[in-house]
Amino acid sequence: MRRRVFVLAAVLAFPVGLLAAEAGGPPALAKGDRVVFLGDSITQQGGGAHGYVTLVKNTLAQECKDLGIEVVNAGISGHKVPNLQARLNDHVLAKKPTIVFIYIGINDVWHWRKNPKGEMAGGTTKEKFEEGLKDLIARIKAAGGRVILCTPSVIGEKLDGANERDKMLDEYSDISRKVAADTGVQLNDLRKAFVAYEKENNKEGKPKGVLTTDGVHLNAAGNRLVAAEMLKALGINVEPVPTKQDAPKSTPRKA
Repeated sequence: MRRRVFVLAAVLAFPVGLLAAEAGGPPALAKGDRVVFLGDSITQQGGGAHGYVTLVKNTLAQECKDLGIEVVNAGISGHKVPNLQARLNDHVLAKKPTIVFIYIGINDVWHWRKNPKGEMAGGTTKEKFEEGLKDLIARIKAAGGRVILCTPSVIGEKLDGANERDKMLDEYSDISRKVAADTGVQLNDLRKAFVAYEKENNKEGKPKGVLTTDGVHLNAAGNRLVAAEMLKALGINVEPVPTKQDAPKSTPRKA
């Protein structure tokens, strides 16, 4: 009887989020893990007080306080897969990460425009997108890091393929899914999560304002959704911990 009570007490003392990781989910987090978020402006902005990277950092600090997990933001505005390849050594591998989230693909699709010659330019071809992702993954794995590959989220929030870039974005998302399967890395299907959320919460088919400020960059709800999906990928199944508001400054009394 005493043995059963002891085991139960030990289980209750273990962080709730980490229990999920033990039940056949992603590998459990380890002491001293360093998590890098590699991406574009969505990730760069995610380092703000209420951004998704900060929410993940807050939650890990609360749920895994004894592990001392470090979170690094490696997002730069406007970047596409070739840009990530060019700066991987300096911005990621030099940090000696144990886990790297690759959240990329929006600009690879969004930047396609007709140039003065009438030719499509500015984006990343499907071939280079796939090759680039595989290159990033191979180099991170060779350095001892675990990769979690994310599909790109949204370019416009209308439903049922009504956004101008939906078809292309779905094609690039499929490439990310294929690359994850081919390379054996974990997939975090943000595209699927966003589409499901929009169907449930955007009945009017608004082009923006539900999860984004402009159809691409995340608002408060979008940051919470992405943070929750990133945490799930780490085996932490809890609501993201918000950033504590700064205490209001007291107004001095008049004499």
